[in-house]
Amino acid sequence: MTWERMQELMWPATWETLGMVGIAGLATLVIGLPLGLLLVLTDKGGLLQNAAVNRVLGVIVNVGRSIPFIILIVAVIPFTKLFTGTSLGWQAATVPLAIGAIPFFARLVETALREVDGGLIEALKAMGAGTGTIVRKTLLPESLPSLVSAVTTTLIALIGYSTMAGVVGGGGLGDLAVRYGYQRFETAFMWVIVAELVIIVTVLQLLGDLTARRLSRRGDYRSPLSLFRPRKAAKAAPRAEQTAEAVDEDLVSSH
Repeated sequence: MTWERMQELMWPATWETLGMVGIAGLATLVIGLPLGLLLVLTDKGGLLQNAAVNRVLGVIVNVGRSIPFIILIVAVIPFTKLFTGTSLGWQAATVPLAIGAIPFFARLVETALREVDGGLIEALKAMGAGTGTIVRKTLLPESLPSLVSAVTTTLIALIGYSTMAGVVGGGGLGDLAVRYGYQRFETAFMWVIVAELVIIVTVLQLLGDLTARRLSRRGDYRSPLSLFRPRKAAKAAPRAEQTAEAVDEDLVSSH
């Protein structure tokens, strides 16, 4: 196969892969983030402690993570047809991609949120802050670098899932690798596709790492919770005043 022919086939397949990963990633973020947050809030000692709800959510997430993706694609075909009108093509593949990634991302979110120092939460509770204020002022800001890393990890996993979706007609680079690289014995073409996937994953990982590092550095200077962290007095005083003012303003507005 000539290089020109490879390019002709790869460009549409690349956009299909990016499209299904992007849409499924957005759906995963919208659903998985609140789900992971609820897992933390409803857990024992959480702000919304509820053993029954936490147990149900935990079972749903665990079951979702336990199903191999290649089986999940087949299992949700009726739902996929109901949602998209077909079970073939990259648009249809976004449905099982999102379903498979949501529980995975929810656990990553849960892990990221649990890294937040409990003393910060207790300090805001002592100041009279409600659950919404604590989530906005503590859990999400303090865990933002870890959440960015979780998003990066999930998107990379979705790229791997998307190639498996190609085995059952999901389109994208995976479908191209199966139809040409495997079925037509175009081994060189298959390795070109593998190289492109490696490049995409590498770029995505680098961007995610860079964003997480920048957010971490920003948090060192602008975090609204610096009041409750041990620091040198010369540096802590001005930041403590800013934190107290920010929390007080939020409490006033909430009432």
